[in-house]
Amino acid sequence: QVQLVESGGGLMQTGGSLRLSCAASGFALSDYPMAWYRQAPGKQRVMVAAISPSDEPFYVPSVTGRFAISRDNAKNTVYLQMNSLKPDDTAVYYCNTNPSRGRYWGQGTQVTVSS
Repeated sequence: QVQLVESGGGLMQTGGSLRLSCAASGFALSDYPMAWYRQAPGKQRVMVAAISPSDEPFYVPSVTGRFAISRDNAKNTVYLQMNSLKPDDTAVYYCNTNPSRGRYWGQGTQVTVSS
C-alpha cells in the first residue's frame, strides 16, 4: 500500500518558480533517504536532489543554488522548491527513496519551462 503522489507541476516561464510536493502513504518517509528525480524528453530518469533522514541535502550541479529539497515529517511530505527555472528543467518529476525502489514510482508531475 506504499504510494507516492507528486503534485505542483505546471507551465512556467524562464526565471519563474514552482514548489513540488510528494505526499507519501503506507510508510513514514522520515525513516528513509528521499530524492527527487526527473526525466526529460529523450533522456533517462536521473536524480537531481536528495535528503537524508537527518535533513542533509544533496544536489546535482545543474540545480545547485536554484533548487531546495525539504521534508515535513508531520505531513509525511517531501518538497522541491524550484527557483530560476530554465527550459532545460522541463521534465516529468518524480519522488522516491534514495536509492529508488521500483514499486514506489508514482505518476510524476510535469514541469514545462518556456522561454
